[in-house]
Amino acid sequence: MSQGRSAKSSRIERTRFIPSAANTPLLQLRTVGITTQGRTQLHTHYVPAPSLSIFDSSDAGSDAGPWDGWDELSLEQEEPQEIDSWIPERQAFLDETLHLEGHGNAGISCRCGLAAPLFRCRDCFGTQMFCQECVLQSHANNPLHRIDMWNNLFFQCSTLKQMGLRVQLGHEPGETCYNPCPLAGDDFVVIDVHGVHEITLDFCGCASAQIRYKQLLHAQWYPATTSDPRTAATFTLLEHFHILSFESKVSAYEFYHSLARRNNNAGLSHIRDRYSAFMRMIHEWRHLRQLRRAGRGHDPAGAKAMTAGELAVLCPACPHPGKNLPQDWQNVPLLVRWKYALFIAIDANFRLKCKAVSSDNRDPSLNSGWAYFVEEAAYKSYLADQAGAKQDRSTCVSHNAVNMADTKSSHGLAATGIGAVDCARHDMKLANGVGDLQKGEKYINMDYLMFSALLAFAVTMINISYDITCQWHKNLWTHIEAMPLRLHISHTSMTVRFFVPKFHLKVHIDQCQRNFSFNWSKHVGRTDGKAPERRWSNINRVATSTKEMGPGSRRDTLDDHFGDWNWKKVTALGRTLLRKISDAVKWKREHGEGLAELERTIQPMLILQWRKEVEAWEEDGSQRNPFESRYAPITQAAVRLRLAELEADELQAGTNVSLHTDISPTRLITTGIDLQDQQQRLKTDMANASLHPTDKQKTAMQTRVTALQRRLDAWARVQELYMPIVSQFRQRSSEAGPESFKLWLPSELQPTVSCDKKLAAHEWDLRHAQAQDALNKVRSHLRLRSHMYIYKDRNVRGQAASTRAQALIEGVEMRKRASVDKYRRARNALLALGYRLDKSGWDISLPPLLDSDVRPMGDMERQGTGTISWIWLDSHVDNSSSENERVQDCVRVEWCKARARANRWSEEVELLLEEMRRVIVFLKWQAEWWGGRRSSRASESAAEQEGLAAYACRQATLRLSLVTSFQAL
Repeated sequence: MSQGRSAKSSRIERTRFIPSAANTPLLQLRTVGITTQGRTQLHTHYVPAPSLSIFDSSDAGSDAGPWDGWDELSLEQEEPQEIDSWIPERQAFLDETLHLEGHGNAGISCRCGLAAPLFRCRDCFGTQMFCQECVLQSHANNPLHRIDMWNNLFFQCSTLKQMGLRVQLGHEPGETCYNPCPLAGDDFVVIDVHGVHEITLDFCGCASAQIRYKQLLHAQWYPATTSDPRTAATFTLLEHFHILSFESKVSAYEFYHSLARRNNNAGLSHIRDRYSAFMRMIHEWRHLRQLRRAGRGHDPAGAKAMTAGELAVLCPACPHPGKNLPQDWQNVPLLVRWKYALFIAIDANFRLKCKAVSSDNRDPSLNSGWAYFVEEAAYKSYLADQAGAKQDRSTCVSHNAVNMADTKSSHGLAATGIGAVDCARHDMKLANGVGDLQKGEKYINMDYLMFSALLAFAVTMINISYDITCQWHKNLWTHIEAMPLRLHISHTSMTVRFFVPKFHLKVHIDQCQRNFSFNWSKHVGRTDGKAPERRWSNINRVATSTKEMGPGSRRDTLDDHFGDWNWKKVTALGRTLLRKISDAVKWKREHGEGLAELERTIQPMLILQWRKEVEAWEEDGSQRNPFESRYAPITQAAVRLRLAELEADELQAGTNVSLHTDISPTRLITTGIDLQDQQQRLKTDMANASLHPTDKQKTAMQTRVTALQRRLDAWARVQELYMPIVSQFRQRSSEAGPESFKLWLPSELQPTVSCDKKLAAHEWDLRHAQAQDALNKVRSHLRLRSHMYIYKDRNVRGQAASTRAQALIEGVEMRKRASVDKYRRARNALLALGYRLDKSGWDISLPPLLDSDVRPMGDMERQGTGTISWIWLDSHVDNSSSENERVQDCVRVEWCKARARANRWSEEVELLLEEMRRVIVFLKWQAEWWGGRRSSRASESAAEQEGLAAYACRQATLRLSLVTSFQAL
């Protein structure tokens, strides 16, 4: 093993592979191993595999097939990957590439026998030299190849047009046109993957000739206009840019200028400006591809008979009555029907802006509401009617999306962003679920988009996720009255539930966290509601280019990108659902075992009672929420407030006995406990200080020491007013620092030393709350540390990133140890005060905190053995004290959460199995639908009829191949 390299284990990866020249599918075996020098080697072998339908997927969905994944490309290399073996041959590679700048190994004569040929094709195979006549003859079918001419010094660029090649349309190569029609000026431009070409073009003018743009289309050249075309783009170029724009999000401007640079990269020749024509051709090409995939070319009514949302790629895993649901799905019991619910997620994206650079009249949309964007005219008409509607302010937290919707700047913008409705479980855009936002995330926009998206579904149960749903849902059914009649849905016969995505839930108030949680609600599985956020990361990369487009081009471009995303999701559903159900089965088992282990520590009668309560709340949300503690938590802040209120009452009644005008007895004890915490922090920081601190670090530490000493001196002078006895004990040495200063609080005095019981009672209340606070922080730090360890193991790679992550974990560990020490100090103080105040029974709820007790609850859940630490259960209580009820309430809440976790994972398994079934049934239905399109449209031309049937068969075969692939998984 070479030095500095970590050991790697050999592995074998298997991938189905179909060679282009064979009909037998092979299984690709990729063996990754380690050489004796420590280098990684990858070998590829092919063996026969089970049969798979062969199909051409060049026009399926987004011009792609059912590959394993979309974010990674498979390696298909037949030689080991060793960069070290290339370095010794580097000079040879360099020499060979320079050798090809000359004649290379080409012969000294042309194939026709002519000596000293001057021309070579850059795009043909090999480096053979040709004479001018042979070049023109061999390129009759390749008029867009690039030609180089030898000028006795080097090869310089030439063109087939300069050499006299004329391209004849309307006839097969070699046929003679008796009435060629040259283009005026012989100036025709074709944009191809090799560059921007000028050619000499003759249209056919025979009696049977077709219109000029059709002649170009028959040659697989797309015309820039239908009247007197002078520019065209090859189908190959349009397909290439189409896919490239999906994967790299390259703009049309950058792509066109990269083609122009292939003609001349020195800027010495004029670049033919066909950018506007290229943009127009791409716009039309995207639209035509969507029409083909929707089967519009097979409908006798044609494209004009399109309906709203028909161009959208549907999610096969969502419930579609008549397509992938059982015949009697509406009549099945609720115990089964919940699996047929629709999950949708709503969100807005303010990066997809649109500048006010054009208008719908100058740049109309070709889709016009047929895909994902709603129809613009009807949408804007509704918004204009509701322009005076006032946005309700949030009563939860300060949601900027709600409270600042009317104040968001829109200067110079036609749209400040978009709102969208997604399939919440499968991350796909819904048809007619996208629309522009004009002034922030207003309810009127989001209402319209949601109801438009729901028109395509006839389900009776809907789960809606929205980050501000706690405010938005309040008047939703009131708002529907102002909607156009076509958007009205019969919500009275539907079950509609509202949720907040898990990522956003923590910023809501406690009531929202309990009432809108996916975790605590039944029949939702492990849905998280974050689908739109995942989608934005992909589409945001086109924001820079789309914001400069006209409104119609922008909407159609985004429609096409949404369709490509949906199609990639469809083809990856097999792997996605397999991965999800593998995880779900594992977690279902582990959380089930964890719940069973927890229930062994609880009396069966209590479990029966708690189960009735939680089931009643699940059926009726107006019942008491079982996930809510029935006792207010004891905190230092709450105790301080209560003591301050008592002092205010004493002042009002004239019974206050404060001996200082500014500092009351309560304030004295409170400040003393705070000073004690500051002493401990200073002591810890001094112990962890660097051995060789800088001057800046020394200055900061000395400033802290001096400030603490001043506060201690001021507090000690006041303390002697309330506790004169401490002056006898305080003998501070001049060498002792403030971190070691003895405070002599009531808990630090011997029981035989007299002390005001009121001061001791104040400290008792505060210490008890301090212990509870510290215990809460210990639990919080344990959860955070476990989360950070899991995140580090799964996501962090590299020494620098690992070091930073470990430093964060160490910071959490230090805070956890500080909280443990604070709990122990508070408990020791309570022990001393208990003797003075004759307190008994308090230590039942605050037992000693051992190092072995400080462990995460998850340890037991992962291993399935052992017991939960008392810090999570605190079940060691007697049956007489009132503290038993508080602890029992804590255990009840923890049991409800454990039960909910187990139930959610169990539901997730059921949902995934149902979604697998729906995907297979939907694809079979779609294959049958395409099979019926073979002869749905009659054509007078046999060639056209054959093309229609071939396309329908290819699409049907593609769906059946996906079915075969998914079923194999």
